[in-house]
Amino acid sequence: MFGEICFGEATVPSNMSGTQTTSRTKAATTTVDVRCTGHVRTEIGEHSFEFGFGGETLREFLEAFFEEYGVEELLIAETEAEATASGWAPTDGDPPGAWEKNQEGEQTRAFARVAINGRFNEHLDGLDTELADGDRVSLMYPFIFCC
Repeated sequence: MFGEICFGEATVPSNMSGTQTTSRTKAATTTVDVRCTGHVRTEIGEHSFEFGFGGETLREFLEAFFEEYGVEELLIAETEAEATASGWAPTDGDPPGAWEKNQEGEQTRAFARVAINGRFNEHLDGLDTELADGDRVSLMYPFIFCC
C-alpha cells in the first residue's frame, strides 16, 4: 500500500564472463519505541516495546509494522469516508483552528491516530516524516462506548 523497500543482493550480467553479485543500497535500520493504546494494544498484546525496521520514515515503519502485526485495518483509512467521523456539533462549514490532514489513502481511520514524539503525523510530514533511533511512535485507537 505504501510502496516497496529493496534489500539484499542482485545478480547482474557482467560482460561475457558470466555474472557478478552486487549489493543494493540497504535502507538504514531504525529502532523506535512503540506505544499502543486501545484496540491496537488489545490486538498486539503489548503496550510498549522497541521495534526495528529497515528505513527512516513513518511510511517504512508502518509497512514493516503492519507486515509483522497485521493491524493496518485498525489504523489506516483507505477512503475518505473511513477517515471521517459524523459530527453532532453544529458548524457553519468553517470550523476554527488548523484542520490539516493527510491525503486520501494516507489518513487514519476516524478516532485512530499515529503520533511521533507526541505530535500527530498530519502536523508533521505525514507518512514521509523522518524517524530517528529512539523516537516514540504511538499507535492509538481508543475504546469508544456510546450510550
